[in-house]
Amino acid sequence: MKEFGFELRVCAWAERNWPPEGDREAVVVGRQLGTERRRWDTVVVETTERALAERAPFGAQRLGSDLLHVARNAPASWAYYRDALPDPGYPWRYVREAVHRAAERGFVETRRRSNRIELRRRYRYPAWVDRIVAIENKPDLDAAAARVLAEQLEHDVAVGLADEVWLATRASGGGIEPALLEAMPVEAGVLSVSEDGERTTVEPVWYPRSLAVENAGTRILERPSGGSEDRSAARFEYADPGWKGEKRTEIAERAYERGWRSYADTMRPDCRHFELRDPAGPFPWCVSKGREQTAAECSADCPAFEPEPPAWRARGWPIEGGPGKASKRLLEAKRERRR
Repeated sequence: MKEFGFELRVCAWAERNWPPEGDREAVVVGRQLGTERRRWDTVVVETTERALAERAPFGAQRLGSDLLHVARNAPASWAYYRDALPDPGYPWRYVREAVHRAAERGFVETRRRSNRIELRRRYRYPAWVDRIVAIENKPDLDAAAARVLAEQLEHDVAVGLADEVWLATRASGGGIEPALLEAMPVEAGVLSVSEDGERTTVEPVWYPRSLAVENAGTRILERPSGGSEDRSAARFEYADPGWKGEKRTEIAERAYERGWRSYADTMRPDCRHFELRDPAGPFPWCVSKGREQTAAECSADCPAFEPEPPAWRARGWPIEGGPGKASKRLLEAKRERRR
């Protein structure tokens, strides 16, 4: 199985079974999320049912940094928006645009008084994120991949943006998992993933340390190249706790919006060969290739791509569409259920 399918199965497992040991009331799982410098394969946002219910009035779409600025600081009673909201550090005209978009989303109200825009909140934005867990997926961990992953995980540990960092790799079937023999940071956990038909089993073989997300982190910018003659120092900069808090919320918001089943948004479910299989996911299947396809393969450039025949859409066309639209509706319904 390719890395894409492996990643989807780790996401599906995390949605049903996280944390590996202990109880958690609710989780939101996303994939391919992070910052400009670092993107994680799987992100698990630990929360509660009550917190999700308090987040729900803000809509299924994510709140970006500009909307979060309004949602967090909108007053309970009417006030001029420039008096009510803290200075954002960028021009106020962008804040005014965000206020209008927040009103369209329905979580603030606005009015004009003497040519001044006033606002008040309808809902208080909750602190709905308890913890964020990052999982890096690498089914086939050879020596070259291990070196690259070790550097990436060291970066994650140093910054401390996630509460925990894990590596998920395919089980070897032997006594000691090879990942434990690689030079991985001891702060990162290791998940062993085995597949038996449609059943995916994940077991922790090394538990991670909790990272100090409330403290300043360290971004490693440049490392010495190594060798006996290299006396250069590493270059780094500090990650401010305030920046980390903002980024954590933005990552959680993107996970809330997209979930992990958003893969269909970048694939071609309108191809006659596209199917969804395995109720645990469901996961994409290509009838033409006779296997699961990757997001990169499933595109209009695929030589096997064929649009759905019009007859497939005849019953519900054009309102409901054909099987491709039905696949997207199914994935969205599962995403909404998890929210």
